[in-house]
Amino acid sequence: MSSLPDHPNVVRLKATYEDNEAVHLVMELCEGGELFDRIVARGHYSERAAANVARTVAEVVKMCHENGVIHRDLKPENFLFANKRENAPLKAIDFGLSVFFKPGERFSEIVGSPYYMAPEVLKRNYGPEVDIWSSGVILYILLCGVPPFWAETEQGVAKEILRGVIDFKRDPWPRVSESAKSLVRQMLEPDPKKRLTAQQVLEHSWLQNAKKAPNVPLGDIVRTRLKQFSVMNRFKKKAMRVIAEHLSVEEVEIIRDMFKLMDTDNNGKITYEELKAGLQKVGSQLAEPEMKLLMEVADVDGNGTLDYGEFVAVTIHLQRMENDEHFRRAFLFFDRDGSGYIEMDELREALTDESGQVDAEVLNDIIHEDGRISYEEFVAMMKTGTDWRKMSRHYSRERFKSLSLNLMKDGSLKMDDELDGQGAVVGA
Repeated sequence: MSSLPDHPNVVRLKATYEDNEAVHLVMELCEGGELFDRIVARGHYSERAAANVARTVAEVVKMCHENGVIHRDLKPENFLFANKRENAPLKAIDFGLSVFFKPGERFSEIVGSPYYMAPEVLKRNYGPEVDIWSSGVILYILLCGVPPFWAETEQGVAKEILRGVIDFKRDPWPRVSESAKSLVRQMLEPDPKKRLTAQQVLEHSWLQNAKKAPNVPLGDIVRTRLKQFSVMNRFKKKAMRVIAEHLSVEEVEIIRDMFKLMDTDNNGKITYEELKAGLQKVGSQLAEPEMKLLMEVADVDGNGTLDYGEFVAVTIHLQRMENDEHFRRAFLFFDRDGSGYIEMDELREALTDESGQVDAEVLNDIIHEDGRISYEEFVAMMKTGTDWRKMSRHYSRERFKSLSLNLMKDGSLKMDDELDGQGAVVGA
C-alpha cells in the first residue's frame, strides 16, 4: 500500500507502528459502510448506478496494475464508502492478499474468495488478469444480485467457474441492456489473454455512455438478494464470534505445542523439512505431494517458511468446519428459549443492527417457510457457501481434513480453535 500513489478510490495507509506484540496499521477511516449495504439502504438500484461502481472498480484495477500490484481479493465487501453522504467516494480496501508482479510473471498460489476466483487461479497459473475477472463477478452481482457461478460447496463453485457457463436468462437479465451484458461477458472471458484490460473496460461503450444507461430500478428481486447477502453475513459472523469466545486455553495450547514440536531449531519458523519431519513424528501417513501442498497453502506470505501465525491460522481455519461442539454452543446462544430451533424473535434480536433496525422481509427469507431454523439447517449454513466472505483455497481443504484426522488418530491432538471472522486467531 505504501508503494501505491494516493488515489481517491483506494483507502490510505496513514502510518505504521510496531511494538513487541504486533504491527499496527493506521488506516483512513471509512464511515460510509459497505457497498452492498448502501445499495440495500437506498432502496433503488439501476444500471446507471451499477455502471458508476463498475467504473470505480476498473479505475482501481488500472492504477494497481500500472504500479505493478495485483489485488487478488476484489469483492463487494472490500469496497467501502468514505462517509455517509450520497456522493461519498467508494474506496478499495484489504490489500492483505496483494502481490507485486513484473510483466509476464505468473503465480500459482490459490488465494482469494471462491466466488470471485478466475479459472486460471484454480489452474495455478495466473497474472494480473485475475483482477478483471473478479471485477466482472462484482458487476454481474450488482446487476442481478447473485454470483455468476454458484454451488452449495466450494468444490461445486470451482467446477462451475471452470465450466464457465453464464446465465443471462433469469430475472432481471431480460431487462438489462445488451451493452451491459457484453461488458460482463468480456470481463468473464475464460481465456485471460482475450479478457479485457482495465483500460479496455473503461473504454467500453456501456461505461462511456453511463449517463445514458437506464436509470429504472432493476426490480425487487435484485434488492431482495442483496439484502439476503448483507444480513446472512451478519448472522454468520455473529455465530463465528460466539464460537470464538467459548474456546478453551487448552485448545490453543495444543496447536502451540505442535508448532514447538516441529520448530526443531527454535527460530520461530517451520521449514518444509521441519514440517515433514514433524508430521512423521506425530504419525501422519501423508504423502510428500500432500505435504508440499499443505506447506504452499499455509505459507501465506510466500517466503518458504511457516511462522506461528500462518501455522495456527491455516490449521484452525480448515479444521473449524468439523467441530460440532462449537456449532452447538453457537446454536444455543441464538436459541434463547432452548426449544431446539432458532425462531423469528431470536433471529430478529441477533440481527438487529446498531441503529436498532432489521429487515422483516429478509428475516422471513432466512427462516424459510416453517418460521424457524433447526440445528441441522444452522450447521449446513455454517459449512456451505451461504457466506461468501471467509471461504478460500478450494482444493486444499479435503486434503487438510485428512491431515487433521491423521494428527488426531491417537485422540490426543484436538485442533478445533476458531478465527474471529477477520482472519485473526482468537486466544492464540
